[in-house]
Amino acid sequence: MSMPGADLEFYFAHFMPYTDIPPDHKRYDSLWVDFPNSFYDPVRGHELYERYLNELVLADKLGFDGLMVNEHHSTAYGMMPQPALIAAALIHRTTRAKLCVMGRLLNFSYPNQLAEELAMLDVLSAGRLEVAFPLGTGMEYYSNNSQINPVTARERFEEGLDVLLKAWTQDGPMAHDGEFYNYRFLNAWPRPYQKPHPKIWFAGAGSPQTMGLVLKYDAGYSCVFIPKEQQDRAYAQLKQNAVRVGKELPPDRLMFSVFCYVAETDEQAEEEGKEHILWYFNNALRTTNQYRLPPGYMADAGLRKMLEASGRNFASGDETEMSWEDVQSWRAIAGSPETVANKLGEWLDETGAGRVLCHLHLGDMPGWKTEKNLTLFAEEVIPRIRSRSVAPTEVSVR
Repeated sequence: MSMPGADLEFYFAHFMPYTDIPPDHKRYDSLWVDFPNSFYDPVRGHELYERYLNELVLADKLGFDGLMVNEHHSTAYGMMPQPALIAAALIHRTTRAKLCVMGRLLNFSYPNQLAEELAMLDVLSAGRLEVAFPLGTGMEYYSNNSQINPVTARERFEEGLDVLLKAWTQDGPMAHDGEFYNYRFLNAWPRPYQKPHPKIWFAGAGSPQTMGLVLKYDAGYSCVFIPKEQQDRAYAQLKQNAVRVGKELPPDRLMFSVFCYVAETDEQAEEEGKEHILWYFNNALRTTNQYRLPPGYMADAGLRKMLEASGRNFASGDETEMSWEDVQSWRAIAGSPETVANKLGEWLDETGAGRVLCHLHLGDMPGWKTEKNLTLFAEEVIPRIRSRSVAPTEVSVR
């Protein structure tokens, strides 16, 4: 048995959704890509930005180890087409939490420019930056139509990542001649505060290609948007692959997500919280097969794993409404501090992870519930977990 101690950290995730949408929004097939922007009220958007920033600042004051913001386009799901702006707004309003830009869509930026942008955040925050580089949802490729070919998206992504890391770690100016990017003068100013560079993560749905990048770059990994059993298999496979190639994969490089609401009792937590968790799964994530999977977006191996997987998978195009029992298979829970701490302890044992991404504002959750949820999680759940022993996980594939 090993004590989690300082090696266990909790990140507060915020998507900054725009939830003032028409009650009959389901007459539209998707809340992504083509949901009319005439429904967006900038005055209301300003109010929501102020509220959401205050919730992130509260999480820092309550002792959360990281604050997660991320990038999406043309959707009510999140009002962060440029998450670095939100991270910058938090630098001087927070004092301790890491600023986790998870993630930044590398394929839709010039890698040298993105290297400078992120280095700027790292320097301004004196080294509090962490960043994840996702391939991006299929919807992002429609929102940026005709700019990036989804068939070559992964190859472009991997070359862009090499350019960015070279710009962060090597003295310039230097040249880069590649298939997608060519630089005569690759010469990033500024360079990161952290050496050799800020911690990087990859977020994925268990694809072999993404897990290969985790080991290639000694990065962190967070498995997202597939049910818990499939996540567990992905983490087990990644650990087995690490052993095979002689790489270490310590707990601080594994992260899982929990969708959570905490209240005084189990009954009160379900009464107050589960409607908002369900709103997130059944509304905020709602889109179409066409937008999820543009032609060529998924490699054959990843597509095969997705089609073979059991249970609801948002990449698979399952359009049925999810029940409370359904969402619980995604590591969703509403309960008392003791109930939530016990379940999180089980999930930590199963994954061997040392990082927990806590979705404590979800969907149309009002401000008072978000503040209550944050406070109870920080003051009642985290101390219970830290006082427990976490058993080491065996490397196995179920």
